[in-house]
Amino acid sequence: MTVAQRRDPAAEIAAPESKPRRWVLPGAVAVVSALVFAVVRPHLVDDTFITLAYARNLAFHGHWGLIAAETSNTATSPLNVLLLAALTLVLRDAVLAAGALFVLCQVALALALRRAGDRAGLPARFAPAAVALVTVNPLLLSSIGLEVELGAAGIAWLLVFAGERRPVALGVLTGLLALVRLDLVVVALVLFALRRRFWEKAWQSVLAAAAVALPWFAFSWVVLGSAVPDTVIIKTLQKSWGQWDFGNGPGLYAEVFPWATIASFLPAALALLAFALCVADAARGGPLWARVRPFVPLVPAGIAHYLAYTRLHVPPYHWYYGPSLVAATLFLAAAATAVVRVPARVAAAVAVAGVLVVSVGAYAADGLPRRFAPLMSNHDATADYERIGPELGRLVGGGTVRSGGEIGVLAYSCGCAIVDLFDDRGAVGPAITEREAHLGALGRALVDVNFRFFDFGDQPIVTDYALVRGDPPPGALAHWTLTSPWAGTQQLYLVRGNGSGA
Repeated sequence: MTVAQRRDPAAEIAAPESKPRRWVLPGAVAVVSALVFAVVRPHLVDDTFITLAYARNLAFHGHWGLIAAETSNTATSPLNVLLLAALTLVLRDAVLAAGALFVLCQVALALALRRAGDRAGLPARFAPAAVALVTVNPLLLSSIGLEVELGAAGIAWLLVFAGERRPVALGVLTGLLALVRLDLVVVALVLFALRRRFWEKAWQSVLAAAAVALPWFAFSWVVLGSAVPDTVIIKTLQKSWGQWDFGNGPGLYAEVFPWATIASFLPAALALLAFALCVADAARGGPLWARVRPFVPLVPAGIAHYLAYTRLHVPPYHWYYGPSLVAATLFLAAAATAVVRVPARVAAAVAVAGVLVVSVGAYAADGLPRRFAPLMSNHDATADYERIGPELGRLVGGGTVRSGGEIGVLAYSCGCAIVDLFDDRGAVGPAITEREAHLGALGRALVDVNFRFFDFGDQPIVTDYALVRGDPPPGALAHWTLTSPWAGTQQLYLVRGNGSGA
């Protein structure tokens, strides 16, 4: 008697691509990503240039700092800086290095998604659909040059290694993600904990993660004066922009950039809907849950990351939402391509196509090329700051300049020493003391440990010049008009002295 064997529905969806065609996806992603970077290059946000300044100083001078004159520890993503520095050393240009790293991360993302999709039995269209959704998201386009894309590639490979039950590789990648952004450990922990029998060989993952991440944190703790970057103090001191913090921040962006905000967060909303439908399908004993199960942990991981940042009470810098949006978008692509019934497939295809059209439309609505990123919180266009920077450098020569609020592009382009909390360690000491005053006993203990080797004897830099905004100060040496959709029109003045009386 022949016994009929039950077939796995997921295995019937699609077979992997033939080997001669395996190069098509990464090749196409590389070409498209290079074109995308060329399009967004004019509006890389100001914080991107903080990272690029670190990378350039490290590549050409072996120096860890925003400016050559001062050692600082405000690079939020050490691994991003290290990779950019290595590419800068080869390419001799930090902006070009950022483009190269973006392309490499996009290719790594595509390869990881294809591998995860093949293992789950998803159609070949899953990986390109997911990469397309991530690439055109206005918020993620506004974050290029920062560590968001590096984190996206890391999350995708974390998903691969979690699904393949490779504990050492999972630990290594978790350690690397901690060096991309420490908060990405939240995503890693959720993906780790939601594996089947997650405790099996967990010690291997923990040891591998520690072996990768701890050497840097130990070096940073002893040599740079803090295990985690000083931006933890700087950003938490800011707390909010008026009534807006991370938790309700999308509402603020919706007021200033309505269509770009809708397009940015639409994938997350659709992912939550798709997640609910998958849960309902599982309750009915349907097959959809089995097909998307390897990607299900992405949704709670994204939610956990969002809640963790909300709990920190930090301002709603747009790139902070990146990991949650990436996790949700990857799940949305998986759910949309996993359905097999014709009506559901049509609805899923329409949803994905709609997100792509809305996202591209939101980006192109203000005309091309854009002066400003679709979502941003800067006071002037990058191109304007790149023009102001060399002018400022000629005016101050070898003098030091107190920042007028934004330091990234000016520090990168002026060839001068421009300082604020991001590179003045003497000013960080009082900020640490102020932050500790608002913490409980445990928080103060953690801050004390983190800054055990910090030199609190450093004094804030007294600058020769200062950039000030507002009404014309007496004796202004130069004046520039700043304008952006976020901050409106303002006047920026260069004055002598430290700027305290301006």
